[in-house]
Amino acid sequence: MLFRKHVEPRCAYCEKGCPVSDTQVACVKRGVMAMEDHCGAFRYDPLKRVPPRPVELDTGKFSPEDFQL
Repeated sequence: MLFRKHVEPRCAYCEKGCPVSDTQVACVKRGVMAMEDHCGAFRYDPLKRVPPRPVELDTGKFSPEDFQL
């Protein structure tokens, strides 16, 4: 998922942007932008993208019999 070809363009992970706060990015093309915005100059930088954390397994609803063959 991190290196997929078609990602939704966002200033948060554009190679032309640099984060200035938790909600804003400084873009060399358009100045200060919101992290959710994007423009036509978007170029994906996979190293800036932070993937969502995986969902934790809820082990409380399983019994030992569930794991036996």
